[in-house]
Amino acid sequence: MTTAHYIVGIDLGTTNCVVAYADVSSLGLEPPTIQLLPIPQLVAPGDVEARDMLPSFLYLPTSSEFPAGSLTLPWAEDNAIAIGTLARVRGAEVPGRLISSAKSWLCHVGVDRVAPILPWGGSDDLKKMSPLEVSSHYLMHIRQAWDAQIAKGDPEQALEKQEIFLTVPASFDAAARELTVQAAERAGLSSLRLLEEPQAAFYSWIHSAGERWRKQVKVGDVILVCDIGGGTTDFSLIAVSDEGGELALQRVAVGEHILLGGDNMDLALAYAVQQRLSAKGTKLDTWQMRGLSQNCRAAKETLLQPDGPKKQALSILGRGSGVVGGTIRTELTYSEIEATLIEGFFPRCAANDLPKSARRVGFQEMGLPYAADPGVTRHLAKFLTRQRSADRAEQSFAHPTAVLFNGGVMKAGWLRQRVIEVLNDWVGQEGGEELRPLEGTNLDHAVALGSVYYGLARRGKGVRIRGGAARSYYIGIETSMPAVPGVPAPLKALCVVPFGLEEGTESDIPGQEFGLVVGEPVEFRFLGSTTRREDHLGQLIEEPEDDIEELTPLETTLSWVGQEGVTIPVRLQTHVTEVGTLELWAVSRDETHRWKLEFNVRTAGDE
Repeated sequence: MTTAHYIVGIDLGTTNCVVAYADVSSLGLEPPTIQLLPIPQLVAPGDVEARDMLPSFLYLPTSSEFPAGSLTLPWAEDNAIAIGTLARVRGAEVPGRLISSAKSWLCHVGVDRVAPILPWGGSDDLKKMSPLEVSSHYLMHIRQAWDAQIAKGDPEQALEKQEIFLTVPASFDAAARELTVQAAERAGLSSLRLLEEPQAAFYSWIHSAGERWRKQVKVGDVILVCDIGGGTTDFSLIAVSDEGGELALQRVAVGEHILLGGDNMDLALAYAVQQRLSAKGTKLDTWQMRGLSQNCRAAKETLLQPDGPKKQALSILGRGSGVVGGTIRTELTYSEIEATLIEGFFPRCAANDLPKSARRVGFQEMGLPYAADPGVTRHLAKFLTRQRSADRAEQSFAHPTAVLFNGGVMKAGWLRQRVIEVLNDWVGQEGGEELRPLEGTNLDHAVALGSVYYGLARRGKGVRIRGGAARSYYIGIETSMPAVPGVPAPLKALCVVPFGLEEGTESDIPGQEFGLVVGEPVEFRFLGSTTRREDHLGQLIEEPEDDIEELTPLETTLSWVGQEGVTIPVRLQTHVTEVGTLELWAVSRDETHRWKLEFNVRTAGDE
């Protein structure tokens, strides 16, 4: 988008949203300044303040809960919901009407992400929202805040006219990425690109280091980006190589989607407080625990500030006959946070330790599929073990040489130090060099700032990381064989997107034609792998193993009038869009019919 006045980076976070931008209307020799957008939001009824972060919380008030007009924003007089600081504060008091972690729900394959299911467990009288709708509300708030402060009525300065980079976890699969794009489109942002959050964090480090970054890394370095935010733990590896005498960067590995982060830690702190209260005879019910978890999150963020206090007061509304009447008052201390988080979530372990699998009960309450093992260090061990290089037989896991931290959780210096100590123990046992921490970024703002730097780099005003597709993608091909009672036909995996395929690439998948069933309901099975980096386009995996996992299937009916139930020969085409989403096309032999298969849709038609 060469006519854009600004490059804008949006960090649509699980806990907070941050927006950064740079004026590119008159680019000179020096890159422009990257700055944060203050986001106006309700901090109390009738009180609007602009802050550098928009908390990712949405509150659904009753019709009489707040005075008339007290939810008014500068751009909206009639507002029936609260987003941001007020939503977070009020939601801690009335958790049943609070929507949080929408980003985690947006990538949850076990629910209908376009259905009104949030707040999860909320009362039936609530007009609930879908994860897609909630995400769209956050982006709409950002768009309106931009237009009110920057555009100020000038249509050419409106946010939808700018060059926008929206960040997603590297572990987001194609369905979650497509849904993120849909949320942006609903908010009026139809033209944007997706960027992986760990890469954005690394771009922010390059930006903050300036030319000094070339002296802080060297050829052969493997940099671990350890990104632990409110909802997810995200690992990436970036390799440093030499290209024509210049340092070059390439993202070489991403981890699985691990639903483990600040949300889990907040709940762990709430249980620690609950046990202390229970020992004194004060019982808390489920409703109060939800509110306590939100209070612990706010207290944790305060206590983990570099110059934060050593304890923070907590207030829990009293309920029922089994609790003390009125408000229950207690506190959370820094020492409790340290003891709960460092041993509970960052235990010392061996490099060959794997995350533990909890014993599963036959029936489970539906909800977010949180990681069974809270040990971040064990998940890190698994990631590095799976990414070990075949040409380095002496290493039982991939040896990072430097580490860059990102995410609000990692603002605590003692947590960063624990991760470094564990990593140094592992690499030291195999003769590796001690890790170097890469510092100098603001962990709250890095992703938004880095995404703007990436936009500048695309214009030749910075260094780019080669990335492409974060995983290999496959489509399931049913084996042709005689029917056998009780034995389903084996499934082969056809590689339709190899790891690292660049955005904007369109390819015909070479090889044989495949039979496509039209005119009746069928299921298309999509698969992916974060470890198979050598598979090529069109490669057919006869017997997929554990390193290829099932993704979101697509159930649909592909129409062709007069050909109902017929299997027709087709060839396949793949397109990794400029936005960063995946399209797979089936083309009839005579090229009169084309069908687009998308991860997130329930129906598809010929074009």
